[in-house]
Amino acid sequence: MEITIKEVRTAKELRDFIRFPYSLYKDNPNWVPPLFSDEWEVFNPKKNPALAHCQTKKWLALRGGVIVGRVAGIIHQKEATDKQLARFGWIDFIDDPAVARLLVDHVEAWAKAEGMKGVHGPLGFSDMDPEGMLVEGFDTPGTIATVYNHAYYPQYIESMGYAKAADWIEGRGEIPAEPSKRLIRTAEIVEGRFKLKSLKLTSRKQVAARGRELFTVLNSAYRDLYGFQSLTEGQINYYIKMYLGFVIPELVSMVVNDKDELVGFGVAMPSLTNAFQKAKGNLIPFGLFHILKALKTEKTVDLYLIGVLPEYQRMGVTALIFRDLILAFNKRGFTRARTNIILEDNISTLTQFTEYQQKGEMHKRRRCYIKQF
Repeated sequence: MEITIKEVRTAKELRDFIRFPYSLYKDNPNWVPPLFSDEWEVFNPKKNPALAHCQTKKWLALRGGVIVGRVAGIIHQKEATDKQLARFGWIDFIDDPAVARLLVDHVEAWAKAEGMKGVHGPLGFSDMDPEGMLVEGFDTPGTIATVYNHAYYPQYIESMGYAKAADWIEGRGEIPAEPSKRLIRTAEIVEGRFKLKSLKLTSRKQVAARGRELFTVLNSAYRDLYGFQSLTEGQINYYIKMYLGFVIPELVSMVVNDKDELVGFGVAMPSLTNAFQKAKGNLIPFGLFHILKALKTEKTVDLYLIGVLPEYQRMGVTALIFRDLILAFNKRGFTRARTNIILEDNISTLTQFTEYQQKGEMHKRRRCYIKQF
């Protein structure tokens, strides 16, 4: 039966676009359904400030009137100027190479028409969106900040001439009963030598008050990472409201210098993977209950963000961050930790995670693909 393609233009079509993975991965124990409301907001220009500087188109593939695939094309203004690259994201398809090709062909045709010289992805509108296609580690769920895909995805993408541009790795490990003596001593030396200290945060209001500094550090720390585009003022305000109002203060480490300037941070949260799977994309009627329960009882913690100003990155600031977090993890009774994605050439962060966890290992790999025209 012929496969047809349809551009998403109406609210109903956007709803279908968002809902497609819920049927594609139905009953898959390793898929973590995102909240439908969050996905809807991502594509709402009145809500998501990234859409002010990103062009986007979305397509659905259909066979016999049934949706069999989806994809979004994205052109980030700065990336288009600097590199003449478009992005693809939110890509999902049934096990049929013809469907995958039709979707990608439409992204490429649109990118060429807009003067681009290549396409890479999966990437989102910003680094705060899920990125990378799973190529290893299909047997376990990830964090809620990542996406799952079937094992046939990479094969079909590579068959269309796409090659590796960058890989991200995810780690997991058991949390030690206490920070190692070496870690504590290193942290103390760094504090004394460079006149640094950890802030004692006790409220979300305190965290949010330094939110602008946190994302300013993130912009500096991530500026050379693959695919990263600096967050605008509007995006920073958006993410402060969206994320920092819900963090647990004890699970946020902030390191300042003798001028009380933020130089590094780490943000962790109880894992919401199981809660999101039970919620099945909906906060109502029971999704919120599962999430609130997980925030209180979950024994796995996820390390969401860590960043250090470039001029402080060789000073051992991460020793302070990991010391603070391990102490907080122990206090709250966490037994296991996982990271979000870390670029494979970010040796410092990868080494420190495995060093400061018991039985630490890298258990997932995600890939950004690129194709030049």
